[in-house]
Amino acid sequence: MKILLVEDEPSVAAFLHQGLTEQDYTVDLASDGLLGLSRAQTTHYDCLILDQMLPGLSGLEVCRQVRAHDPGVPILMLTALGETDDKIRGLDAGADDYLVKPFAFDELLARIRALVRRRTEAPAPKAPLRLADLTLDPAAKRVERAGQPIQLTAREFALLEYLLRNQGRVVSRADLLEHVWDLSFDTGSNVIDVYINFLRKKVDKGFEPKLIHTLVGMGYVMKTEA
Repeated sequence: MKILLVEDEPSVAAFLHQGLTEQDYTVDLASDGLLGLSRAQTTHYDCLILDQMLPGLSGLEVCRQVRAHDPGVPILMLTALGETDDKIRGLDAGADDYLVKPFAFDELLARIRALVRRRTEAPAPKAPLRLADLTLDPAAKRVERAGQPIQLTAREFALLEYLLRNQGRVVSRADLLEHVWDLSFDTGSNVIDVYINFLRKKVDKGFEPKLIHTLVGMGYVMKTEA
């Protein structure tokens, strides 16, 4: 498996290069954002590992441009910026996962395996999901309510899809962390609450009935009744 590592700290880059190579990965290095973007756009990689703070071009911008070029390539953001807002910016830029420095190397390997496994698994075609006048089409990546298109980020779309697939059932924060964010974020983080609020503003605001409900201490449920 071939990995592109975009990291400007020489010691971190050398450590990761050695560790990943010892795990039989082929690793290409780029020490700045411009070189990383060029390599990502001209070479096929099975996974990208991006530092967020890079010279030349930020990791966020590299992520956005790579995602536009290759919507399916797994991208792991690796950075010292660990606040919730930093994570949200990384995920909204198109990253599939976010790991904060310092980190355990075994966790990095587990996250890489999870990202690559999801790409190689060929999912069956999914039928549109509906609740009241809300429709989500997984194949077309389109959401409408009362015939009006709703623009969602990739993470908002994944969160709404999971809630709709479990409509009528209470899903906990742990469920969402596992199935939407794949690997456990800090359980004390408010990233889920932030994204639920994003969805409410786009899916429920100005519409009736309200579909996204919070059960305090239990989780969230999508249903038509209060």
